[in-house]
Amino acid sequence: MRPRCCLLAAFASLLCLCRSYSLRGSVSWAVSSNDVVEDADLSEEVAPALLVDGAGLWKQAYPAANVLADGVDSPGELVKSEGDDVAQLSSRLFSYRLEKVKKKSSSGAPPPPPPHQETARTARYIAHFSDWGLLSTISTQDKIKGIAFGNIFSISDGPLDNSTGVIYFYVTPMDNSVSDLKNNPYASLTFSEAEGEFCRQMVYDPEDPRCARLTLTGKMVEVAPEELAFAKEAMFSRHPVMAKWPVGHKWFFMKLELVQVWLQDWIGGTSLIPLEDYFTATPY
Repeated sequence: MRPRCCLLAAFASLLCLCRSYSLRGSVSWAVSSNDVVEDADLSEEVAPALLVDGAGLWKQAYPAANVLADGVDSPGELVKSEGDDVAQLSSRLFSYRLEKVKKKSSSGAPPPPPPHQETARTARYIAHFSDWGLLSTISTQDKIKGIAFGNIFSISDGPLDNSTGVIYFYVTPMDNSVSDLKNNPYASLTFSEAEGEFCRQMVYDPEDPRCARLTLTGKMVEVAPEELAFAKEAMFSRHPVMAKWPVGHKWFFMKLELVQVWLQDWIGGTSLIPLEDYFTATPY
């Protein structure tokens, strides 16, 4: 019996030594919600995507579906911290964005795409209802100088109720693509209908020719002073978070002066759409 008693005594001693410790999950080392509140930067230039530790996992204070107001169910829910401070802070950070995005969604979801035979109208539809695209430039970076370089940009061809077909950008000189454009101002901007819901609903792969692709090629130029007010309305109405981006990055507006409109929206080949047809078509 003595060995068993000694074993029990040793085990009890071990429990006493460990009583102040507990097992921790793989993400338990993350900054707590209270630490986030105490240390958060509340300046006007603070990034809106504040992260908080809720239920042991990092997630945005607002789920993507709520922020984008796209009506798609999100697996996440509004994070509720142990206190109300985090929720209030997160609400402050997102308030300007949510307000305007909800206002945007009040007009309803984008209409269905036009019939594929209406190529000019399809091109305008994609250009207008896309929020971002892939801009390809000729790189000036040392290791890939002279090679195509693709970069994602938020874009707008005007407010939701005022499509122009002219693509506007809000850019910074700190961006590699902007450096490329200073050396060679010509670029191609590519969109995919896979950005929206149509291709998912139809179960089309993004490379399926029935899931339309549009490439606009032209010259990137800085927006003239007399056009700045409209460019600002076009971009900030569609991307309200841009109004809060750091002024130290010297943001400015550019637009794409078109040379070619290339479209694939069905099986059997591509279309080169005359610029006159593109600009006179309606996306609605």
